This record gives sequence, C-alpha cells and structure tokens, in this order.
Amino acid sequence: MTNKSKYSLLFDINSPKDIRDFDLPQLKTLCSEIREYMVDIISQTGGHFGGGLGAVELTVALHKVFNTPQDKIVFDTGHQAYPHKIITGRRDELVTIRQLHGLSGFLKRTESEYDVFGAGHASTSISAALGIAEANRLKKSDDRVVAVIGDGAMTGGMAYEALNNSGYLKSNIIVVLNDNNMSIAPNIWQISNYFTEMLAHPDYNRVKGAIWELTGKLDTFGDRIRKAASRLETGIKAVVTPGLLFEALGFKYFGPTNGHNIGQLVSQFEHIKKLKGPILVHVLTEKGKGYKPAEGHIQRLHASTPFNKETGEALDNGSKKPSYTSIFGKALTEIVKDKKNVVGITAAMPDGTGLNILQKEFPENYYDVGIAEEHAITFAAGLATEGIIPVVAVYSSFLQRGFDQIIHDVSLQKLHVVFAIDRAGLVGADGPTHHGNLDLSFLRIIPDMVVMAPKDELELRNMLFTAVEYKSGPIAIRYPRGSASGKELKPGFELIPIGKSETVRQGKDLAMLAVGNMVAFAEKAAEMLETEGISCEIVNMRFIKPLDEEKLKEISGKFKKIITLEENSIVGGFGAGVLEYLNANGFKNEIKIVGLPDYYIEHGTQKELYNLIGIDAEGIYKTAKSFYLG
Repeated sequence: MTNKSKYSLLFDINSPKDIRDFDLPQLKTLCSEIREYMVDIISQTGGHFGGGLGAVELTVALHKVFNTPQDKIVFDTGHQAYPHKIITGRRDELVTIRQLHGLSGFLKRTESEYDVFGAGHASTSISAALGIAEANRLKKSDDRVVAVIGDGAMTGGMAYEALNNSGYLKSNIIVVLNDNNMSIAPNIWQISNYFTEMLAHPDYNRVKGAIWELTGKLDTFGDRIRKAASRLETGIKAVVTPGLLFEALGFKYFGPTNGHNIGQLVSQFEHIKKLKGPILVHVLTEKGKGYKPAEGHIQRLHASTPFNKETGEALDNGSKKPSYTSIFGKALTEIVKDKKNVVGITAAMPDGTGLNILQKEFPENYYDVGIAEEHAITFAAGLATEGIIPVVAVYSSFLQRGFDQIIHDVSLQKLHVVFAIDRAGLVGADGPTHHGNLDLSFLRIIPDMVVMAPKDELELRNMLFTAVEYKSGPIAIRYPRGSASGKELKPGFELIPIGKSETVRQGKDLAMLAVGNMVAFAEKAAEMLETEGISCEIVNMRFIKPLDEEKLKEISGKFKKIITLEENSIVGGFGAGVLEYLNANGFKNEIKIVGLPDYYIEHGTQKELYNLIGIDAEGIYKTAKSFYLG
C-alpha cells in the first residue's frame, strides 16, 4: 500500500532498541518518515489521525530514552498511539488498523508487550501508571513508569484524583502532559526551554538538594534562607511556567517544552529519568502536525474515514442517508427554538453527538463540560432542580462512567433529565472500548427510569419530543451509530404514549418482539421466513422500561414461541425484562433471547459484526427458523 523506497530508516525499525543509538539527524528523519507513513496508510484505511501526528517526536523521544518495555509507558485513551504502534513492531500491520481481526485503534495488552495498559476512554493513565509505580516499589524495582496524558483528558476528575494520590505517596512516576491547545503561542517556547533545561539538569537539583539539607540544620536562620530560596524559585516558575498547581499536588514540574523539538525532548527526558518522586513534564504539541489539512483544526481529522491524501477531504462512501446523530441534533435545535428552557449538554463531543448544530444556532442553550461525564450528569441534575430541561447527549460507552450520578443525583430525586444515548449497540471500528452493549442492562435496573429505543429516524424525533415533554423523572433514548433508514421526515413532532408498543407486522406462527434498529432486521427476517411458510408477527416494543404489559399478555396468549431482539447484552437487557415479566405472571411460553453475547466483541465494521454474531436479518432468520422448528 506504500512505496518503501522513499523511506530511508523506517523499514529498518522493528523495535525501540533500533533507535536507541540514533543521533539527532537520524531521529529527525525518522519522525518525518513516521508522519509520511501515517498519511500514506490512514488516508486509505481511516482511523484516529491528528493526535498521533502531534505526538510523533514525543513518542520517539520516550522510546529512545526509556528502556521499554521494561520501563513502562502508559498512554491515555490511545488516540495518539499510532506512532507508538509503528515503532514497536506493528508498522506493517498498520494497514489493518480498526479492521476485523486487525490492529486495535487503541492500546491493547494482548496485542503487544509495549501496550502496558488498555484504554479507549480518557483520564485513566495516571491512575494506572501510579499502580504500576507502586508495584515496582513493592517489588524493589527501579524500572521507570511514564504516563502520557492529553490536555483534554485533564478535564476528567479521575486525573486529579490520581495526581493527588501520587503526590501523597511520593511515587516514582513521570507524567507527560501532552498539551495541544491551539491558543498557546510558539513564542513562549524559547525562554521556557531555557528555564526548563536549567530546572531539570541534575547539577541544579543536586545543588538545590544540598542547600535544602544544609539549611535544615540551621534552625531559624536556616528557615529564613529556605523561605527566601523558595520565593525566588517560585517567582521564576510563576513567570515562565504554569506549574504551581502541579507542584502544590506534590509534583516537580518541568515545562512547557516544545514537543516537536526532538533534541530538546531527548535531553530533558535523559535528565528527568534520573530524578525520584512524582514528576510532571508539560509538552506543547500541535494536533495534526506536519499535515497541512489537519493542522490548526481541533476536530477535523481527529478520527477519520478514508480521505484524499492531497486535500484531506473524506472520500465519498456512497451513502446519502443522514446519520442518527445529525437527526437528533437537528430535532433538538427545533425543540429549543420553541422551548428556551431546554439545553443540550456534551462532554467534549459536540460534533460526535450532533450538539454542534445546537451550539451554532443557540449557543446560550449549549454546554460543553469537557471530558467529565460524571460532572455533566450532576450538572444536569442541578439545572433540573430549577426548571431547566437538560438533554445530556453522550455515547453509550461513556455514560457508563456516570452510573452513580444517574442513580444518586438524578433518579433518587426524580429529576427530569433527558439522556440522549448515541452509539448504542455495536459501533464498529472503535471496538470493545466503545461498543454500547450495556446501557439497557444498567439503565433498566434504576427505579423510575424510562428507557426507549426508536426503530427509525422519525421515531427518534418523536421520542426526543416525548422525553422533553415528560415530567415525571429521568428518561433515556438510545440509538445506534451510523446512517438512518432514509425515511422522509415530516415537520413537527408527535407524543408517544409512555410504555406503548406498536405491531408492525401481523403473523400467526411466531412472534418477534424487537427494540431499536432490530425492528428493521426482524422485518427482513420475517419476509424470508414467509417464503418457507412461517408466518411471523413483529412488534416494535419501543419501550424497554416500562414494558408494554398489555401487549405482552396479548402475545403470550397468541403465540407459544416468542423471540426477543435487541442490540444490547443478553444479560439483564430487554429480553431479560420480558422473561422476568412472563415468569412473574405465570406464563409458560418458550422464549428465545437474541442480542449481544456475554463477552467483549472485537472491532470490525458494523455489518461484519452483526453477521458474525448473528443479529442481522440472515442471522435472525436462521435462529427463528431453528427455534420454530425445534
């Protein structure tokens, strides 16, 4: 897929050991070639792109200076880890990134010994690295541990909990803050680099330590010298660094450093790796560095489908149907136009959730709280106490992080908070860290929670309207990633009666109770069954909680065999709820629960995964036929 002849060094690198003797010109050449290779491959395959381009020099410097994999590098999230994969023996496999049976788009322990800690969600690296550092202490090991965390992940409270605990324990941990905030000006780098080099140098720290030890023996006079020295050092740092917060948490702070100056990074890490205790290195990088179409764009090419290498524009995938995400965003904006007490809340995902549409039209009704899902939910609860109707737009897998807040801060107080749950079910290439396979299970157990799933985009609009109008407590809508059905949308909205289903196909032999996009698959499967003389009734249940008990009684009396269909774990989900109801009420029907299996599902396209698991139309047809005839 790429011309190897244009690379002078890259294809000789099979592990970090191969770069440890490189001089500065070779390191610079290698960084350029890694960028070129990423553009070559990711333009054809798609993947997370901008973050990795910005972290090339940082990644190369870390692997040159530290003795990986004995020394450990813990990356936060993994968006920026493609250069790490390239120089740790997975260069040739990059063409399989995020594809079925190919490389994961994130860090994965089973993929490589260099992937120390698996991560697809943000703000976990410092906690994990601290655990590894303390394990080293208990084992009397001198191996070093480095956590690499992006500035966006520093909005997550977990990162500060870990920083605080690291300072308290005085652990030997190095935290690298990869700061790609576009507003930081390049002209501060020169003076900052000078002081950073000075503060990191072992001679400076040796003299500083000797002064501290000597003055400790001089009673009151020594205390005055110490205080004067502290004021001097603090004054210097306050002028040239923003590190006082981190030092207050018990860290030695170094930076900001130009994260694209490979020589500076190597020199600094060589000094710092000899120091003990908690250390924070503040590195300034540019997301998308080295590729013009990505430079200067915070959102663009963060994660990309295949694109034109020359322009950066996405290739046409042939689909003209709008996504569920955009339909939700437009519907919410329409609702806010008439109801100014409705607001949208996102945790750093305005484009990914469709709230960018609301942000543009009604910025006063839009909140981005950063990568802080727990805060987003309790913030929404606070708004709800004052008559505001908050719509929290969040990916299913990220909503897991706010489980306690949903219970304690929202449900327990019966507050009217709307949860718009995007990426519910199998998301495809992002894989198990992002699959939304648990939301029906964990939401269904929460008292007073209403949970619904639309069969198409028209029903999504009406469910959102219904959720906003609902006044009795928390209510959730879950919908899948990707294109909707292409159904023509009519203006306005309609209320959907809470807990009421609809029969979309009459039958006499077998019943299928489906929720969400499983309804469309069920209808196609029913058509296939019809050709073999099996008449199947399809019910769009719509509500996972409360269930339509009247419809369940009717179906149970009419059909001996019932199949439930959901794109959620079969453990504790919609089918489990139906089974619980039938058992509690003495029904003796045969039930087949079809959904996601009780194991973590790998990455691949949605179509591939549906087929692999057997929840597409063909799979449902085969299951239903076997169940009916068995």
